[in-house]
Amino acid sequence: MSSLQAIFIGSYHLYTLCPTTEMAEFAFIGRSNVGKSSLINSFTGNKKLAKTSSTPGKTQCINLFEVNKSWVLTDLPGYGFAKVSKTNREKWQKMTRDYLLLRPNLAMVFVLIDSRISAQKSDLEFINWLGENGISFAIAFTKADKQSKLGIQKLVDELWKTLQTTWEVFPEYIVTSSISGQGNEDLQKTIEIACANYNAQE
Repeated sequence: MSSLQAIFIGSYHLYTLCPTTEMAEFAFIGRSNVGKSSLINSFTGNKKLAKTSSTPGKTQCINLFEVNKSWVLTDLPGYGFAKVSKTNREKWQKMTRDYLLLRPNLAMVFVLIDSRISAQKSDLEFINWLGENGISFAIAFTKADKQSKLGIQKLVDELWKTLQTTWEVFPEYIVTSSISGQGNEDLQKTIEIACANYNAQE
C-alpha cells in the first residue's frame, strides 16, 4: 500500500460552505462510537488527523481532508446514539444528508459498522436511505481485531439475510482494523477504482 499524505482543509457546518473542488470525495460515516476517527487515522497513517474520543458525538461538522492532492476524505458526524440534544441531532442529520444528496463531487460513502455487534436499526435505515437515493457506498466493518473471522462472517451473513428483503445484491464490504491496519489496502484500492471512474465521467 502506498503512503497517504492527508492535509486538513477545514470544518463546515453547511455543505454549501465546503470549498468547490473537482476532486472526488469519499465520506466516512457510522454510528457514534463505531471507531470512525481511529479508522481514518489508521488508514491515512496520521494518528492525529481525526479527533478520537471515548465520548460519542465528537465529530460535529463536515471535516474535509485532501489526500495525495488527488481526492478528498470527508469525516461526517455519526448517526444514532450520542449524548447531545435532540435539536443538535436533527441539525447534524440535516447537514449530513444535505451533503450526501447535494455535494456534486461525492464519489462514494463508506458506512462503518462495528464487527462485534449486529447491524442496528439506524445502520439498516441509513443503508436503505443511501440505496433509495442512488448514492454509491461500501460497508466497512470496524474493530476486526476484537472479533474472530467466524464471528465477522456470521455478522455479514446476518446482515445480508436482513438486506435481502430490499436488496438484490449484497453491497461491497471491507473488513478493517485500526489496530492492525487490516483493510487499509482494500480501502485504498476501492478509492482508486472509484476515483478512476469519477475522473472518466468528468
